[in-house]
Amino acid sequence: MNTPDRPPVHIIGFPMDLGADRRGVDMGPSALRIAEIDNRIRRLGYEVYDEGDVPVSRQEVLTLENPKLKYLGQIADSCDNLAKSVKRVLDEGGFPLVLGGDHSMSIGTIAGVAAHCREEGKRLGVIWIDAHSDINTGDTSPTGNIHGMPVAVSIGVGVPELTNVGGEFRKLEPENIVMIGLRSVDLGEKQIIREKNIKTYTMTQVDKLRIDQVVEESIEYLRDRVDHIHVSFDLDSVDPTIVPGVGTPVPGGLTYREAHLAMEIIAERGALSSLEVAEVNPILDTKNQSALFAAELVASAMGKRIL
Repeated sequence: MNTPDRPPVHIIGFPMDLGADRRGVDMGPSALRIAEIDNRIRRLGYEVYDEGDVPVSRQEVLTLENPKLKYLGQIADSCDNLAKSVKRVLDEGGFPLVLGGDHSMSIGTIAGVAAHCREEGKRLGVIWIDAHSDINTGDTSPTGNIHGMPVAVSIGVGVPELTNVGGEFRKLEPENIVMIGLRSVDLGEKQIIREKNIKTYTMTQVDKLRIDQVVEESIEYLRDRVDHIHVSFDLDSVDPTIVPGVGTPVPGGLTYREAHLAMEIIAERGALSSLEVAEVNPILDTKNQSALFAAELVASAMGKRIL
């Protein structure tokens, strides 16, 4: 029996690797399923439905047309389909759990959540846990990889093919996002973050304040502003000694316990209305340990405790 704090969880796979240079992240949803992410959530008292994967084109059959916005059309189309799936789950009273896939997935996930919130008269907030700010544009990106652009797209900065995914409106107000764990930010991204006055906690601030204070402050900050909090968790926010299976590892990330404590606090505060996990790359992993960690982390976010 589902209760308001135990809505049915709908797993949506997004096997996307068009947004990144390193291959393999398209197998992230499969790796998380092998790690029994569904059963881990069921044991917490949820009904779980696996909706399968959103169709995504394969790089091998595509032609790269614009090196500044690689695979733009295909990513936009797939993200639009993802947005529709996420919105439908929320409209029906479910909890969308989106498994990636590279972080271009957030263009679709956030668009779907935003479309639902717009119809319901709710204000959307996002906790973005990531080593990277992902707020590049085609003009600022040093690589042209769209997995480095979803935050910019969500706040309405970028090409219309991406900003209009899920509808022609701005999905997220810049003041309604909090970034946690940053430690690799491009020059162009720094300028956008400052111009938009986006609230951030770099790893330096996490070290100084401790993760519990950072997360508590983030929740309090958003609760004064929004009605729906979406959490986007990029696995590379965690130190690569713990999760080697990511495409863009950056030393000095969250520890095992910091990552779990962050999720536990979010759950305890009832601050989670939708969730996505990005950048699980089993090709770069060891015995699926990164996917297993991610599956355990999702369980913490959904209410699992030691006692």
